[in-house]
Amino acid sequence: MSLSQTFFRPIRSLRPNQPGIALRLLSRPVQIMIAIGLGLAAAGLFAQMEGERGVPPIASGGDFEVTGVKVDVYAKDADSARYAGWRMAQRQAWRMLWGRTHGGAGAPALSDSQLEAMISGIEIEQEQNGPNRYVATLGIMFDRARTGQVLGVSGNVRRSPPLLVIPVLWDGGSAVAYERTNEWQKAWARFRTGESAIDYVRVAGSIADPILLNAGQTGRRGRLWWRVLLDQYGAADVVIPIARLQRAWPGGPVTGSFTARYGPDNSLIGSFSLRASNDSGIPKMLDEGARRIDALYTSALNDGRLRPDPSLIIEEPVDPATLEIENPVETPIEAVDAPVPGATATGSFAVQYETPDVSSVGAGESAVRAIPGVRSASTSSLALGGTSVMQVSFDGTIDMLRAGLQARGYQVAVSGTTLRITRRPAPPPAQ
Repeated sequence: MSLSQTFFRPIRSLRPNQPGIALRLLSRPVQIMIAIGLGLAAAGLFAQMEGERGVPPIASGGDFEVTGVKVDVYAKDADSARYAGWRMAQRQAWRMLWGRTHGGAGAPALSDSQLEAMISGIEIEQEQNGPNRYVATLGIMFDRARTGQVLGVSGNVRRSPPLLVIPVLWDGGSAVAYERTNEWQKAWARFRTGESAIDYVRVAGSIADPILLNAGQTGRRGRLWWRVLLDQYGAADVVIPIARLQRAWPGGPVTGSFTARYGPDNSLIGSFSLRASNDSGIPKMLDEGARRIDALYTSALNDGRLRPDPSLIIEEPVDPATLEIENPVETPIEAVDAPVPGATATGSFAVQYETPDVSSVGAGESAVRAIPGVRSASTSSLALGGTSVMQVSFDGTIDMLRAGLQARGYQVAVSGTTLRITRRPAPPPAQ
């Protein structure tokens, strides 16, 4: 008996006044197909949400970190070689940290017990053990509170508002964020944000994160849904670091193109490229890419390009009833903040200046405080060996402040409310 005979034979035996029975017989296969379809859809939705979809970010305190410390030690056995290698790495890391914060000056000699009291952790980047040899590349973390006193480094660090991170990886022609675990998300989970000026909000990529924070979300411009997402994760705006991998041939060199973007409008901050010799070098290349993208975001924060979008702020509605005043009493209004003729308003300006060592910080602040009209000048973002940012309260306009800096021998470049100062080169000696 054929399938058509099975379903259509009862129809021929129906009387004309019983159309409902025929309809029920005809709709039963359709009902079965609909039930199967709904079951598959529910299973697909459950499969999309279950399982390990991300990597929890590591705890990122404000410790000083020295990475890439290489040791090669021989000893009588494997345990002794490893212990001696860690001791040697601690000494090397201390010299590297001191040179980084003091312009290459010689580090004071500290005993192993003093170094161990300042060290908060050791990260094994690469390790090889032998019967009597230990070869490794280590990362040493120094506690900021205890080490900062010995280094003599102080100052407030400017921090951005909380920014949600959605790392997007393009590999093989498709984009992925938190939909599945990938190396780019792992790189941002490993990245230590303690010393960064950016307050990153990183998620683990579990539960509903793969559905809410997918690669397609970064292309949406509607502010309503972005407001819901940012409020859900406690962020003020979003940053979108993008990595695109291109392979020359299977097993060959891999080129990574990195782009730093931010905001619902996907605004561009900067881009660069890195190269790995093969697939095994991709994690290290992505770690370096995350570090450089953080430097781009920090630079954009200092020069004012990285600012939260005001359209993402959810304003609470005002109840008109709270504005009504019962039995108002007319009272005279006094002008308290009336402007005084000839007075100049006080403004706040950001001054970028070079700080090659610790002494240059105090010298720069003292030079700016000596300018007439400066109420206060303090370093808000400290970057030894680079460019720091000083917040200056000044009674006058930015042109007046620029003139005062130029009178002190500085070359001044102005961008909005930010000034960048450098010392004028000394004139050549007379012949």
